[in-house]
Amino acid sequence: MLDPKQLDELARRLADTMPKGVQVLQEDLQRSLRATLESGLNYLNLVTREEFDVQATVLARTRSRLEQLEKRVAELEHPPSAPTAFNDH
Repeated sequence: MLDPKQLDELARRLADTMPKGVQVLQEDLQRSLRATLESGLNYLNLVTREEFDVQATVLARTRSRLEQLEKRVAELEHPPSAPTAFNDH
């Protein structure tokens, strides 16, 4: 979820882009924009960059471990042929 300060800053920026006549109502407009943004962003169920990076790291580790396990299973299913112990002399 976005930091409340970031959300306030985004609402303020949007309010600043409104025509001058509307800017008289800037405080009310900022509150309304902030509530609308917060509602919309919560609906999207966003995660922070930090949470995303943590999950990406976990996924990379899991993928690596899965590859190791797949290789080990393949080795167990198809062991290399044992050399023959006797010669034809």
